Amino acid sequence: MAGKKQALGRGLDALFGDVDAKVPARAGTENKNKAEKVIDPGEALDTTGNKILFIDIDDIKPNSMQPRQAFNPDTIEELADSIKTYGVIQPIILQKTTKGFELVAGERRWRAARKAGLKEVPAIIREVTEEENALFAIIENMQREDLNTIEEATAYHSIIQKYGMTQEGLAKAVGKSRPHVANTIRTLGMQSEIVDFIRQGDLTLGHANALGAVKDTGTQLLLAKKIVKNGLSVREAERLAAQAEKKPTGKGARSAKSVEIRTVEQELTSATGVRVRINGNGNKGRVELGYTDRQGLEEIIDLLRKAGAGGK
Repeated sequence: MAGKKQALGRGLDALFGDVDAKVPARAGTENKNKAEKVIDPGEALDTTGNKILFIDIDDIKPNSMQPRQAFNPDTIEELADSIKTYGVIQPIILQKTTKGFELVAGERRWRAARKAGLKEVPAIIREVTEEENALFAIIENMQREDLNTIEEATAYHSIIQKYGMTQEGLAKAVGKSRPHVANTIRTLGMQSEIVDFIRQGDLTLGHANALGAVKDTGTQLLLAKKIVKNGLSVREAERLAAQAEKKPTGKGARSAKSVEIRTVEQELTSATGVRVRINGNGNKGRVELGYTDRQGLEEIIDLLRKAGAGGK
């Protein structure tokens, strides 16, 4: 399995081969629209030699690991129009089940083909593990049509919990950095209104990272609403968060953390995926690394060990 996980990071082409070649029509088939042309199952191969079969569209079920919670009806409609004209050019990927077939990759094409009125779709059958199926679903969505951050976070969290993968292992599998995976998962712990802003696209992952530096949840929400209302950039959100976290350092002291220090905290948090706090002044102080669970602690330990090994 380790070898396959490494292949996952290279994307769908490494996993599924080149299946982009146009599916040929069977000679002599007379249909009034190109989308309904079919070929003999044994006659068609993709460019890597995989047999292309035509499967009854009603025998196919959606991927049970599908991370996408909603499909854009406009893009499905556009794809359906294309399929009506040119047919399904790229085969979908299926796995055999006891009750038919389950999608591994190509759900948008399958949905559009149904909308276009096709009875069969070209497909390649693959044997995959449950874990591979879940990873393939994430990778395809990221490569074909971006998931929103909350869908991505939910999928990451589910795979880590169900299969015991580390954030670093999952990051390698889907071709993302570990900080990206950590920061994405962290959004699930934010207040529901902020999660909704992120899901709707009103806040980006960068905005969420900035808000994550604010300890008080009430202040987080106020800032989130301000960012959305005024259409603030990530950099502007970081400045707001830094200002919100300013606190006196000692009895009667008027000084507080500088914007520069807060900015460094934000940058380190985003770069490492670990909550970073810098307390002190330019001559003396401490750097704190925060975690919320055992896995978070283990990842900090690994991070420090790697940093120490790199310095030798």
